[in-house]
Amino acid sequence: MELCILADGDEESVVDLQSWLAVDPGTAQLPITTVAGHGPTMSALEALNVVLSNTTDIANFALAYVTWRATRPLQLPRPAGSGEQPGGQRLVHGDSTVDIGHLSAEELAKLLRGLNGGTPSGEQE
Repeated sequence: MELCILADGDEESVVDLQSWLAVDPGTAQLPITTVAGHGPTMSALEALNVVLSNTTDIANFALAYVTWRATRPLQLPRPAGSGEQPGGQRLVHGDSTVDIGHLSAEELAKLLRGLNGGTPSGEQE
């Protein structure tokens, strides 16, 4: 399953998340690529693409993400109606965009398994 974590204008947070995932023992082996934007932001980091191959990857990513988020300084909410979330808080998979900034590791793992169509056949959680 490939998912995308949007920078939402906060490239620094997404770079920090990428660094965190690269050194986390559970996620260091995950294929992660950056997506650079074109146009007015010219080469600004817009997103991270992450490939999760199995339920272990999903659980490891969920735990690493929530742990990373807990180390971040408290982010003030954006103004109502702005439609923007602090960087690294929205996940895109296919046609689905989900705010993940408030989810626990268990909730995030459950969401990712659901987006992936449940547990792949033959795998145990």
